[in-house]
Amino acid sequence: MKSIFNRILFAGAAAAICFSCTNLDETLYSDISSETHEMTETELAATIAPVYGSLRDVCWAWFGSFDLNDMSSDVWGVPNRIGIGWGDLYIPMHKHQFNSEMDFFSVSWYNNYAGVNACNKMLANEAITANETVAAQIRTFRVLYYYNLFSAFRNIPLDTQYEHEDGWLPEQSKPEDTFDWMVSELLEVADLCPKSAELGKMNYYAAHMLLAKLYLNHNAWFKDDSDKTWYQKALDEINIVISGPFSLSNTYSANFVESLAGNKEIIFGIPFEEKYAGGNYYANLWHHTAVRSRWGFSGWATNGGIVFPQFLDIYEEGDKRFDATWTGGVQYKADGTPIMYDGAPAEYKREIRSIDNPGCYPFEGYALVKYQILSGPKGTSYDDVPYYRLSEAYYIKAECLLRLNKDLNTAAELVTAVRKRAFDSIEDATVTAEELMGGSVYQYGHRENTAKINEPDNWIITHEGGDDIELGGLLDEYAREFVAEGHRRDCLIRFNIKGTNMNVYCGKSWFCKDAEKDRHSDLFPIPQDALNGNPKLKQNPGFVYVVDNK
Repeated sequence: MKSIFNRILFAGAAAAICFSCTNLDETLYSDISSETHEMTETELAATIAPVYGSLRDVCWAWFGSFDLNDMSSDVWGVPNRIGIGWGDLYIPMHKHQFNSEMDFFSVSWYNNYAGVNACNKMLANEAITANETVAAQIRTFRVLYYYNLFSAFRNIPLDTQYEHEDGWLPEQSKPEDTFDWMVSELLEVADLCPKSAELGKMNYYAAHMLLAKLYLNHNAWFKDDSDKTWYQKALDEINIVISGPFSLSNTYSANFVESLAGNKEIIFGIPFEEKYAGGNYYANLWHHTAVRSRWGFSGWATNGGIVFPQFLDIYEEGDKRFDATWTGGVQYKADGTPIMYDGAPAEYKREIRSIDNPGCYPFEGYALVKYQILSGPKGTSYDDVPYYRLSEAYYIKAECLLRLNKDLNTAAELVTAVRKRAFDSIEDATVTAEELMGGSVYQYGHRENTAKINEPDNWIITHEGGDDIELGGLLDEYAREFVAEGHRRDCLIRFNIKGTNMNVYCGKSWFCKDAEKDRHSDLFPIPQDALNGNPKLKQNPGFVYVVDNK
């Protein structure tokens, strides 16, 4: 008998492990309590730990989903850093030049199926399934892993059994069947999950949030927005979430501190801690080595990330989320003196040249400071990470109301409620339904300077703008609130260019990425190592199947 773990992950497992920042060698409790033994709460908690732990790797392993979804979007990326490196693995993500051998995809495939496998193994044990509440949580986690796989690849194997006969290989499920299974699972178990919201543990409201997001994305995933009833279904689910014991934090930054324990805005979050569960490496990814002294941060730093100036330009004057998220200009030590590098003040510059031709110089690009950066070797490495926030529930409800063209003032009030903490005056915070339903202020178009630092500027600029985006104002609100939380790709796929079935993700240009002629990039390619290991799998449309010649 063989488990799905061995049959779906294939050779890619070994490669993927190499890139994880978190230990994947967690005990899967092969010798768990017998099916006749009534397990204690302590035993149950220890036994199902891998179910929870896998999500850390899904999100924050190197090449994890937070990077996957944002680096392929219009917010930020990793360029060729002149004199430093980077670029080779990340430039194709920015340009949507996806191929099946990119590590991003094998890591996402592996880590999510590792989570599925952990769930299937737990659910194969009667001592665990005897506890209805625990079983419901595990089943919801399994749907969450499949949600990630479905969003990324769509044509995926669906299996809910832990063991199979020797020689068994999984077949791809029809997307419609996978979607229906996810919905049916959640309808069965959501109400059985506990209503107490404990960080890292699945709860009733998070389960309904997941179901709401399935409904919300249905039409975009299946490229047909004619049936608006899906938005009503999402609305019904999100109303359950909003009715829960949650409230908005007084400040935006309170949602991105080291410990989120007790934070009432967090519907579901991922706990990290120093010894066993590190993984948020954004301080390491974004900052130059010299700038570490701003926080007394002594961990490794690579100066990789850049935020596109086009994205920075969508912030309104007075929006406190800008300074809470980004840092630019001259950087200072805690004592107020400028940080010096190579005889000059270390200064993050807003303007950047290109992703690869020639790339960016070391201090080009503002840097991310959204997640609390700690002194010492930690940086952001052990910050808890929000997964579902009440603010997202508010925005989902607003989106559903706008798409259904009902209670438009309520939609505007929900977005305004989130914006209030970001502005000093209620006047500046207030947004209208008309503004939300209008175009985006993002100045889409190619924007690249191919000149080197000692050469005259050579700008390649096209002007597309965002006035033609349906609900573009709401799309901008999502962007400012949820940047660097792994949401942006889903949003860009869900929002269309007016009068077309082309979405923003494929149909618009930004920085060095050009508009595409079709929507095959909505999906990522099935990893090549998975294809090589299973002849039953077929590559997603628009991508070349590379024959394994070994």
